[in-house]
Amino acid sequence: MRSRPSALRDFTIDRRVWLLTAVALVIGTGAAALAVLLLRAIALATNIFYYHRISVAMVSPAGSTQPAWLIMLAPVAGGFIVGLMAHYGSDKIRGHGIPEAIEAILLRGSRVDPKVAVLKPISAAIAIGSGGPFGAEGPIIMTGGAFGSLVAQWLKLSHAERTSLLVAGAAAGMSATFAAPVASILLAVELLLFEWRPRSLVPVATASVLAGALRVWWLGAGPLFPVESPSGIHLLSSLLVAGPLGILVGLVAIALSRLMYGLEDGFEHICGRLRIHWMWWPAIGGVGIGIGGMFFPRGLGVGYDNIAELLRGNAPVALLLGLIVAKSLMWALSLSSGTSGGVLAPLLMIGAALGEFAAQLAHLPSQTQALWALLAMGAMLAGALGVPLTAILFALELTHALHALLPLVLACTTSYLVTSLVMPRSILTEKLSHRGVHLSREYGVDPLEVVTVAEVMAGQSTDHTSLSAHAELPEAFVYSDETCREAAEEMAVSGVLTLPVLDRETERVCGSINAHQLLIGRRRAAARESERSSIFLLDAQQN
Repeated sequence: MRSRPSALRDFTIDRRVWLLTAVALVIGTGAAALAVLLLRAIALATNIFYYHRISVAMVSPAGSTQPAWLIMLAPVAGGFIVGLMAHYGSDKIRGHGIPEAIEAILLRGSRVDPKVAVLKPISAAIAIGSGGPFGAEGPIIMTGGAFGSLVAQWLKLSHAERTSLLVAGAAAGMSATFAAPVASILLAVELLLFEWRPRSLVPVATASVLAGALRVWWLGAGPLFPVESPSGIHLLSSLLVAGPLGILVGLVAIALSRLMYGLEDGFEHICGRLRIHWMWWPAIGGVGIGIGGMFFPRGLGVGYDNIAELLRGNAPVALLLGLIVAKSLMWALSLSSGTSGGVLAPLLMIGAALGEFAAQLAHLPSQTQALWALLAMGAMLAGALGVPLTAILFALELTHALHALLPLVLACTTSYLVTSLVMPRSILTEKLSHRGVHLSREYGVDPLEVVTVAEVMAGQSTDHTSLSAHAELPEAFVYSDETCREAAEEMAVSGVLTLPVLDRETERVCGSINAHQLLIGRRRAAARESERSSIFLLDAQQN
């Protein structure tokens, strides 16, 4: 056996990253194309359901002149079709999209059924086009991820490498949809990758940037919701408002999450007692959408036009209250029924309406109203999804409102603080928790990575047993300059809980290490978290 080269370096990466990056270029192109097709499919479905014509022009259901009873029946028909597709096609098309992508990564080896790649965008187009008050981003993320997974399954890759390509497709789909390549990369890191390493970040970033560039050619450049730079906004007053506004939005985010999952539990309980098959649930949810749409037509569909109006300021009070109350109820009720739709756009809309309504109550000018809407929009995303960095960059890329950077950071951070203190799970990961899946959203360096085998061996008796020139090294061993994480991995792979330790230069056995000794690194981490002392007082006493 040849000796292993030293692995002491800042990052763990090898040349296979070139292969993954090359494949990511293909995935980025395909995911961007799928995103464009899905947006066109939503437009087509909207025209069919609400205007009775074949067209891919981007229109809103609110502009339909059809009779009220037809407008009410459209979401029911759409929900019925989605239920049939889920029952006879694949039940994986139900839900937000992002939780399903996380589940594929954690539980299914980053493998996505090919049927999902086909049925998910079609079901989402029907659900949203028939009036579903959802965003397209969740289904697009799942569709892009499914495409990345399918490409990865053709290659001989590890689970970790398949995950990188699945997430590359998801990030590319979001980048092409919102013209937000940087926020898409951060979303991948904060929500999907469960790591921050060059081996995964480079392919994901490559796919996202390529998709963002293709979006410019196919759909036009960003920003999606341009905001003019204000002339009368004061930084100090904005910062003073950002904190309390972030707290308010964080509390509303908690309420929305509990509302949605409370309705979902109620749906399952009532339909279970009545023995109604889950195939019919999206149609039942469509009844709620239809009734809400009769009283508040602008709550139907994706509603990007609503966000654009909110970010201009001086939106009608009826629109603000409709989005805060009616849109919230329509979205939570319909999504809890198990149909296909996303959460990002509704959260952005509800948050922006909340911020602008608060500004109007304070009788502030339109430019300040738009600023408060922007701050609350980002804060809602940060709090509800638990992705503060993504929320900050996403809000900036959607609007190019760089003047709002500092108060936006404060509002997003404050909202994130409130929800992380109160909510055990985000609005996306709560669904996985209901299925018995536990995951941690905190990323940190493994304590075993910062302790070497030599440090653990310090103070123990050494055994300088030399190996003959022709003798092979033991099958299971570690070098003294390797980290305890590498020793733990060697033990896990070999099943040997006590390993000989070799000096790299002399190839002599200089001791041994066992599993119990590896706990030293963990003890150091525990002490670092729990032991509290006043360093200033200790230093003063020593002097």
